Amino acid sequence: MATDILYKYLDFDGGMAMLKNRTLQFTNATKFNDPFDCHPALFDYSNVPPNKRNLNPAGFFSKMKYNDMKNYREQTWICCLSKVCDSLLMWAYYNNHKGICIGLNIEAVLRSCQDRFLGYSAPQEAKEVVYRNINDKPDYFRNRPSPSELLLTKAKDWEHEQEVRLIADHPLWANAARDVPKEFYGEDTVDGKEIRHYPRITPDCFESVYLGVNMLPRKKEQIIEIAKDLNPNICIYQITLDPNAFKLKPELLR
Repeated sequence: MATDILYKYLDFDGGMAMLKNRTLQFTNATKFNDPFDCHPALFDYSNVPPNKRNLNPAGFFSKMKYNDMKNYREQTWICCLSKVCDSLLMWAYYNNHKGICIGLNIEAVLRSCQDRFLGYSAPQEAKEVVYRNINDKPDYFRNRPSPSELLLTKAKDWEHEQEVRLIADHPLWANAARDVPKEFYGEDTVDGKEIRHYPRITPDCFESVYLGVNMLPRKKEQIIEIAKDLNPNICIYQITLDPNAFKLKPELLR
């Protein structure tokens, strides 16, 4: 895709961790907040071609292909980014405009990810999400949708996110951190799909930082200090209000 800079919205703690540790978060495709996201039911498996040898009933092939997509989803980890840094709704999601947004040089990010990937398929490009109504779902046997189409289809309700994704199969990263959501801390066993992967990326990946309208002054100072230490050339913006247009405006601080 043509966009050079993509954006990651985070609350204050998440933003501090990303800047301090120089990491990206990859989450299993089954663990997003939208239950339809990457779901196998986004494809229609009912129109099974005639089977001349009649070895198996049509329902067998329909279920088999559904399970293929189910397994593909479970073996995929995704980093979610956005094409915009000034979405009112996205800022509201992350701590009521008290969070931050980090601008990433996507070419540097992809290069950094590929250098640190030990196995299977590293992200090769940033892929835009397509938003549609579920009744538009493609016919699996007639339209031959690609597996990646499953991972890049979301409901129209999410269109404001203008999402772009980095997709990794079976992530095995060099020098990557891993954790699970706090709700699983103390559990003896945790489903492997709950594991989040945090591959380290290089400082040149971090192009800009945007500070939320409602961020406390002392927290702004913390973010600015760590961002400058990470990349002396980073651009830091304060998000401000444009009441005449119901828009957010970034103003360059340095």
